[in-house]
Amino acid sequence: MSLQTQIMDEMKTAMKAKDTVALESLRAIKSAILLAQTESGAKEEISQEEEIKLLQKLVKQRKDSASIYIQQGRQDLADPELAQVAVIEKFLPAQMSAEEVEAIVRKIIADNGFSGIADMGKVMGIASKELAGQADGKAISEAVKKALA
Repeated sequence: MSLQTQIMDEMKTAMKAKDTVALESLRAIKSAILLAQTESGAKEEISQEEEIKLLQKLVKQRKDSASIYIQQGRQDLADPELAQVAVIEKFLPAQMSAEEVEAIVRKIIADNGFSGIADMGKVMGIASKELAGQADGKAISEAVKKALA
């Protein structure tokens, strides 16, 4: 079942349950998918990798907003953002733990003979491709810094 179909089914369920947070989140996902499909030169259907990137972008936007709200002492605005993150993350593949990410990064470094922080960009490129959708960029970056230090 495609992501769009899942979103539509979840929207119907959220409407029946009068779950406004879920409905708002699902509408944001649907809007982002439609926008990606209608961009100039875009294909009719977007790939699963593109869908994952899109969902990760939506999660990151909401987490960034929530952290700004928390810094400004506005927990009342941060809570809905974090609730939306929870809804959107249901459609993402399971995220790897920090230890799992670190193990993969160490394997990449060993296999390619990288050493030192000067190789961070090279390691990040390989690790980002290999861990796409399974870990966010920040977690990968922290693991690479730790492994190369």
